[in-house]
Order: sequence, then structure tokens, then C-alpha cells
Amino acid sequence: MNEVIFARYEDVTAALADPALVPPPATPGRYGTVAWLRSTVARFSAGEPHARRRALVLADLARLDPGRLRILAAGGYEPDVRLRVVRVLATALGLAGPEAVARDVKAVARAYFDPAPDGSAPSGSVAEADAAVARLLPAMGDADAETAANRIGLLVQACEATAVLVEHARRGGGVPDLAAVLREDPPVRAMRRFAARATVVGGVAVPAGARVLLDLDAAREPGREPLAFGAEPRLCPGRAHALVIAEGILFGASDPADGSGPPAGEQPGPAEPAELIPAAVRHVLALADTWTAWEGRPVVNADGRTYTPHKVVRRVADHLLDHLAEVEARLAGEPTAPDHWHASLVTTPADLAPFTAADLDEARSRLTRLGAIWAHRVAALPERQLDDSPGTGWSIRQIVRHLAEAAAYYADSLGPVGPVGPVGPVVPVGAAPAAPATTTEEQTR
Repeated sequence: MNEVIFARYEDVTAALADPALVPPPATPGRYGTVAWLRSTVARFSAGEPHARRRALVLADLARLDPGRLRILAAGGYEPDVRLRVVRVLATALGLAGPEAVARDVKAVARAYFDPAPDGSAPSGSVAEADAAVARLLPAMGDADAETAANRIGLLVQACEATAVLVEHARRGGGVPDLAAVLREDPPVRAMRRFAARATVVGGVAVPAGARVLLDLDAAREPGREPLAFGAEPRLCPGRAHALVIAEGILFGASDPADGSGPPAGEQPGPAEPAELIPAAVRHVLALADTWTAWEGRPVVNADGRTYTPHKVVRRVADHLLDHLAEVEARLAGEPTAPDHWHASLVTTPADLAPFTAADLDEARSRLTRLGAIWAHRVAALPERQLDDSPGTGWSIRQIVRHLAEAAAYYADSLGPVGPVGPVGPVVPVGAAPAAPATTTEEQTR
């Protein structure tokens, strides 16, 4: 039977609200497989089973504090957004081994939304996903199979949809705008339904058993609520959680290029890493020598971020300290702690204070010592640890280069106030690293 396609906003919302149009039913499978998972979760259910299973998901979501989700999302430097999203939720749900859970959920997601055709031999990805489901069930912390299955379903759906939301926000260039992404480049562009019984939508007869395609992309209308998260009565219950995790990844990190991938360009040679951060500090301080003449007007750089002398010093120092804590934890075999910096997201009253000669002396002492600590730490590491670094995230060599680039980015955003003295060598900055977006209040200062 041919598909019935709806592409007008009114028709799509009417179809989503029509109880005769349900998600395509999942084919049951053996316990602990992806097929079993799909047939047991709320997403592919209708009627009373859907209501019961949705209640399990809502109970899990009610345990999650949005503020903590954002902090967790902002911490760490996992470049794989899918792993990062799941790790955040697994940690917030109190699951043991969130890193292992994230890897298994990612494996499940590859087969969850596009299962193998009925009767076909399991592909490698389906077999891998089945094994991952079997590992995840006992990791969910609940002996009830339906509860565990819907917890896995929550993680799987967040893994894909939230990651795509972040990826779409990044590919637009400039300061990411999640509201604009949902309107113009949504993570979900179509939904499918199955006619459990005959119905009529927008004057179009839909026979029982028909497949229905809801073209969300074509249905977009200016000024109307985006449909990427569905609509009542099946509005995605995790919408707010997905947005706050995406915001944490995009805006909340102390690292201005966090999650954007390792620093671009040629990596420093074996003899160079220990000198990169001290050289960057000298570059910052050469500019800071002019900032005592600053007249008190914040500078908004080309990326729309606000900087003052005190804010640049704060960001450089906090950034060096933040990654130093990360590296030390990884070398000690301990988990890295999420930071609570507000980073470039805010301009504090202290940031707006005059930058005096005494402030310059303090900055020189603070940053020079931090640069020296980094130089000694990097120089003491075996060469193999610079590239094959313990723990998850960027290699230590990549972190060092990133810190040097970011320090120059902060300082160059403010630039000199008057003549600039000699500047030591610093790694080329190239394109400005992506940074947390400023608030509207900050932009108007």
C-alpha cells in the first residue's frame, strides 16, 4: 500500500493527535535483543501500553535536575557528542559505569531506528546492538524488565536526537542559536505513523493499515511551534532535558572550543609542547602591559563575546587551571570533575573594574606561574603519554595546543590599548575557537 503523506502544519498536528494513527508497531523479538527492546518501549507503543511505559519515562525524567544536567554536559572533553550526551544522562540517573553505558547505547542506536528487515539474518550492527542491549539491561539498576527497557529507550533517543541538535547548531557558524535550529534546521525532519483503523485527516481518507509519512520539514511555518519534538498528545517528554544538555555542550563549558574537535593544523613536534603555554602567556602579558590605559568600555569581538582586561585574565587563568585539573586527574586514574565556571557566558562586576598597575602585577605573577607549572608538567611526561594519554578526551598534546590557542584568542579579542611591546612566539591562532555565547544582557553592556 502506498504511503499517505501530510506536509501542511495543520494536517501534521492533526495526524499526531489522531488516536487512529500510531507509531509503526515493532515486531517482537527474543528477550534482550533490539527487537525486544523496540516492542517494549513507549516510542513504538500505543494505547494503554504506551501510557504505562510513558509514565516510566516521565518518572525517570522527574529525577533529573536541569541545572546539574547542564553542568555535567559542560564538563569533560569527549569529542563524540553521542557518547557525551548519554554519559551525562547515565551519570545523572545514577547508573554505574556511565562511560560503558554510553558506548553500548550508541551501538544500540544504530539499529534501534532502522531495524533489519523481517526474516533477514542479523547484520553486524544488529548483532552488536543485541549484545549491547544484553549488557545494558542489568546496568539499568532495576530488575523490572519494562522499566529497564524504557530507561534504555530514553538514553537511546536522547543519544541520537540531542547529538543531531548539537551538530546542526554547530554547522551554522557563529554563535549557535538552538531556537533557530529547531525552526530552520531541526534534528527530526519526518515522522511515520500506521493507521490502526480508518480515519480522516485534513479531508484526506486514510484507510486502515496505511503507512503515513509526516513531513515535518515541509510543514514548517514561521511563527508556529516547531514540530521536531512532536506535538500533543505525544509531545516528547524529554524536550527540556535535551535542550539543556545541548546548551551545556554548546555554551556552558569553560573551554571556548570544547567539543569542536581537536585543534586544527599541524601538531607541535616533540620538543615544543612544554614551551607552548609559556609562550602564549608571554603573548597575553605583552598585550596586558597596555591595558592599564583601558577606559572602561567592554569590547565585543567578532564572535559577539564581551571582554575586558580583568575578564581576559580570569578566562586565561581559569582555563589553564581547569585543564590542569583534568590532566592531573587523568594521570592519577581518577574521573575528571565537571567544572562550575561561568566562563565567557557572563561579564561580572569585577570584570568591569579598572585595570591598574597593581592588577597587571598580579596578572603577571599568576599567569607566569601557571605557565611554568604547565611547562614543568608537560616536560616531565614521557613522549608516548603526550599522544597516547590516559583517560578519555583529547590527548595531552592536543590540550596544550588548545590552551595556547585559546589564551591568544581571549587576549586578541581585547587587543592592545596603545603600543605593544615585544611578544614571544605563540602558536598561530587561525580561526577563532567557538566559545560560549554571551547573554543578551552581556551584549548590551
